[in-house]
Amino acid sequence: MSITTRTGDGGQTSLPGGSRVSKADPRVEAYGTIDELISSMGLARALCTDPALGDLTKSIQRELFRVSSAVAASPDTRKPAVEVTPEMIQRLTDEIDRLEATENMLADWSLPGGDVASAAFDVARTVCRRAERHTVRLIEMDSSIESGVVVYLNRLSDLLWLCGRRIELEKKVDSRLREDGNQKSGRWTRAW
Repeated sequence: MSITTRTGDGGQTSLPGGSRVSKADPRVEAYGTIDELISSMGLARALCTDPALGDLTKSIQRELFRVSSAVAASPDTRKPAVEVTPEMIQRLTDEIDRLEATENMLADWSLPGGDVASAAFDVARTVCRRAERHTVRLIEMDSSIESGVVVYLNRLSDLLWLCGRRIELEKKVDSRLREDGNQKSGRWTRAW
């Protein structure tokens, strides 16, 4: 058995359940971007020296395979649908709440690149947002996609942003975009 099957040489791939589609199919684009997100998070985790953030990232990477399966399954598959559960979404929300409560956490626009690990989390966040856009586009074409996928990706992008800010806070990196230090009123600026 080889990793090279040659079945994709013509520009098609198999979805779970066996149906063949173009590699340019919106479903493939959506779950392929989630695959890219998993790898981007892997780079962020490899660069992160905070064991708790590393463990959190690794567990989310594993969970993203489930999210990817929920997107990849075609409507005509006989396999049971993979669900993105409310518990999965709540776990992300709880982590967001925990990180937001961190004293002196940046609550305004940030400028990525002050630290290599935080920058990797920022790249993962942007890949997550792209995965979310592709998934929304797919849902608009095919309502069989489980709606929890978009909610999960939306929460995850917020969490990834906070992971980057947490790293910068620990390393005393100033990533504020606004040099004058002015921040809009309220705890969190809707920066994205």
